[in-house]
Amino acid sequence: MSVPTPPPAPAALSGQEIQELDAHWRAANYLAVGQIYLMANPLLREPLRPEHIKPRLLGHWGTSPGLNLLHTHLNRIVKQRDLDAICVWGPGHGGPAVLANSWLEGSYSETYPDVSRDAEGMAKLFRQFSFPGGVPSHVAPETPGSIHEGGELGYALSHAYGAALDNPGLLVACVIGDGEAETGPLAASWHGNKFLDPVHDGAVLPVLHLNGYKIANPTVLARLPEDELDALLRGYGHEPLYVSGQDPLAVHQAMATALDTAVERIAAIQQAAREDGATGRPAWPMIVLRTPKGWTGPAQVDGVPVEGTWRAHQVPLDRVRDNPTHLAQLEAWLRSYRPEELFDTTGRPVPGVLACVPDGTRRLGANPHTNGGLLLRGLPLAPLERHAVPVDKPGATLHEPTRILGDLLEQVMAATAERRDFRLVGPDETASNRLQAVYAAAGKAWQAGTVPTDEHLAHDGRVMEILSEHTCQGWLEGYLLTGRHGLFSCHEAFVHIVDSMVNQHIKWLRTTRQIPWRAPIASLNYLLTSHAWRQDHNGFSHQDPGFVDHVLNKSPEAVRVYFPPDANTLLVTADHVLRSRDYVNVVVAGKQPCFDWLTLDEARVHCARGAGVWEWAGTDDGTREPDVVLACAGDVPTQEVIAAAGLLRRHLPDLALRVVNVVDLARLMPAEEHPHGMPDTEFDALFTRDRPVVFAYHGYPWLIHRLAYRRAVHPQLHVRGYKESGTTTTPFDMVVRNDLDRYRLVMDVIDRTPGLAVRAAAVRQRMADQRARHHDWIREHGTDLPEVADWTWGS
Repeated sequence: MSVPTPPPAPAALSGQEIQELDAHWRAANYLAVGQIYLMANPLLREPLRPEHIKPRLLGHWGTSPGLNLLHTHLNRIVKQRDLDAICVWGPGHGGPAVLANSWLEGSYSETYPDVSRDAEGMAKLFRQFSFPGGVPSHVAPETPGSIHEGGELGYALSHAYGAALDNPGLLVACVIGDGEAETGPLAASWHGNKFLDPVHDGAVLPVLHLNGYKIANPTVLARLPEDELDALLRGYGHEPLYVSGQDPLAVHQAMATALDTAVERIAAIQQAAREDGATGRPAWPMIVLRTPKGWTGPAQVDGVPVEGTWRAHQVPLDRVRDNPTHLAQLEAWLRSYRPEELFDTTGRPVPGVLACVPDGTRRLGANPHTNGGLLLRGLPLAPLERHAVPVDKPGATLHEPTRILGDLLEQVMAATAERRDFRLVGPDETASNRLQAVYAAAGKAWQAGTVPTDEHLAHDGRVMEILSEHTCQGWLEGYLLTGRHGLFSCHEAFVHIVDSMVNQHIKWLRTTRQIPWRAPIASLNYLLTSHAWRQDHNGFSHQDPGFVDHVLNKSPEAVRVYFPPDANTLLVTADHVLRSRDYVNVVVAGKQPCFDWLTLDEARVHCARGAGVWEWAGTDDGTREPDVVLACAGDVPTQEVIAAAGLLRRHLPDLALRVVNVVDLARLMPAEEHPHGMPDTEFDALFTRDRPVVFAYHGYPWLIHRLAYRRAVHPQLHVRGYKESGTTTTPFDMVVRNDLDRYRLVMDVIDRTPGLAVRAAAVRQRMADQRARHHDWIREHGTDLPEVADWTWGS
């Protein structure tokens, strides 16, 4: 049975140092309680009365004392050693603690001058917390020093590792609540230390905060036997240091010792790698902090235990306005921190309280890495002409779009080799998604063991692959939020795993757009490939194009969705999204051979429009309104629409046919609903007001109806798309199964164009016969019809 390694001998803190640390901690605790309860009388200059109490008590006390303890001690070690450090606060509702410390160190008042560091400002700090027109109860974008939205659990440690990547001088402390430690994303993110390069990256110091309880239940890790917990953490590759207790002065000494030890071990690891050439994967230190939930709060309320139990999670004393006993107990609790020793007559913290606080940008609330847009530099993107494919005529040649994109990304990797501010992340799919050209400029980050058959692994790699979409997303978010760039490449069906994570990031972006002091950051860019229409080999389990539906439900000012139909439009789209700021960009593009439709110059013009007529594909000469519009969005739908247009031109040459391709899906929305939306006049000119529109769409067809339901032409809009009919089959059978194929589209045109059904009955019958022939052919031959497999535009 293993025994946890005890920390070394206590650091030589003087009695005065401990008293000053304790004063800072007490002041932070007082401010945390005040935020939850008080709307007046912040310094208790008079007896507490019901009207001083907020009418609605919202907030979370239980985790706050432990967070305050860590913040106090991080202040000490940052100041003492002049560290460049930030902290990711994982416990979901630790807002009172982080706000309290930001106010104490002065960064809050510098950011929000009306919340001054005196009695008047303290009153505003208290009143605004969880109050209408105020600030949230959790760590949020409004909180100076934060890069992490604390409302949803599971992402703190992956964000911390993302922040440390390519930041060799940065220490990223990360508090992991024992409730958060039970989530799947957090459990996978412990493996971030297998990807952290001691030479080029900073360090992550996880602090597992065990206070024993979640909202109403005990936590798993807090109830593990000590030897089992120690074995688990060592198995994750860490060297844990333990701090526990209830006596504040003893815990201060133990915490100081643990932090000194951890920082010294980190420095030794980095020195060994950077100066001595050590290449083995180190056992990074971490801290396990075990303190009572709701520490220093009411021990009992109404005769039942509170401190050290789940009852301390949120508001330990409720109904304070109308319960005199609770009111008196709250006043006694607040006065137990001895505020008269902590704040002077003007309400400012006394010098002893601030003795441990660093200066300037060394303060946790003022470190520029927590406002990453201040550090952001534009990417050195080369002219696209270097990578564009030649297109002499539409639909005559084929390329794999993502392979062409891989060449562009290789150039970006090479151009950022010295500055190291671009990363490509994905769940084990870089080569599968045809992006392997990047390996010429940057290997795959890897610190674990290797064998001779491994390829492209590198200690200093900047391609990040782990089979956890949550961890990929968390790494990239942390990287972007601290001022760098990146791209997340993922199979389309499995990006849904991060649905909730992207929700939180979009909310962060939407909020920061309204915060003047938050500088814009690089956009979160998704490349969704291996998509539904070409997952014919993997089958139904790999076929789901619904991430776009999810994203387009979110804040329109922050989301963009693109469907480049060929290699050159993908290059133009990628160039655009990599230059953009403060968006979530979703780019859906195939990795299989795809027809080249547009030259680079044509692609630039088309992508700038977002949607436009492809005159060469239709028979609409502009002298009259078209009889019908064939529209498309996505590479496979585009191919089927162009093939359908060819059939119509051959069999119904008198039909006035317009072909419209949509790259930017938001263009379908009204201008008042999305910044990229089209005014009605522009939309009507493109799609007409009353002619039939047959729209072949990459995803679920009802999304197009939702985006366009206000348009005049909507009653005439007929959408074909993915309708959950998938299996392992041939590529063309996928579109046939979902009624998106060229023959079905021709039949739709005939069915929906007035006067055409009778005149073109024979053509319709021929199309139906082709579908029946396809059915029999693939079952006999296992391949698609020759006229489909060998099709080219104009053939």
